Amino acid sequence: MRLTLHTFLTLDGVLQAPGAPEEDRDGGFAYGGWSFPYGDRDFGAAVSGWFGHASAFLLGRRTYEIFAAHWPHVTDPGDPVAGKLNALPKYVASTTLTSAQWRNTTLLGGDVAEQVAKLKEQPGDELQVHGSGALARTLIEHDLIDEYRLLFFPVHLGTGKKLFRDGAAPAALRLVSASTTSTGVIIATYQPDGPVRLGSYALE
Repeated sequence: MRLTLHTFLTLDGVLQAPGAPEEDRDGGFAYGGWSFPYGDRDFGAAVSGWFGHASAFLLGRRTYEIFAAHWPHVTDPGDPVAGKLNALPKYVASTTLTSAQWRNTTLLGGDVAEQVAKLKEQPGDELQVHGSGALARTLIEHDLIDEYRLLFFPVHLGTGKKLFRDGAAPAALRLVSASTTSTGVIIATYQPDGPVRLGSYALE
């Protein structure tokens, strides 16, 4: 399976608590729910299209708990997101959870990077990561992401957790597609493109 990462970002790179005020208050974060005003039909179509390629999901503990509290209660079989999340295998990377009640959920033990590498060897289309910032940073560190699907929202916050934190290993990405929603969200898909390449504009 290919590992694809789906992340909502502000223009200054913040990924913390895009969906609701109480989603993640760590560090006194006061802007939870910043993505909500920008949801539209274009946004929904893109997300639904991605879920159509899911063969399994890989989630961090916090995202898993948010999803598990919501999606099992969405029982419409025609819902493209709920249908996939409720039916397909879900793998949770957590050092604190001891059990997971959501159907088809497995807790990953031991070395997360090693376990994810094994999951990628299984047959299927996409192993999808949604949100899960801490897990995403671990996957970036171990070069396990095959495709980044980044949604840039037209807002900057000046504070909050970021996807690419200071000290992350430098790397180049290649843009493979981009679109813009009616509310100004830029949906950009990138794939790894080797090491960072340097140069100079200075006159010889």
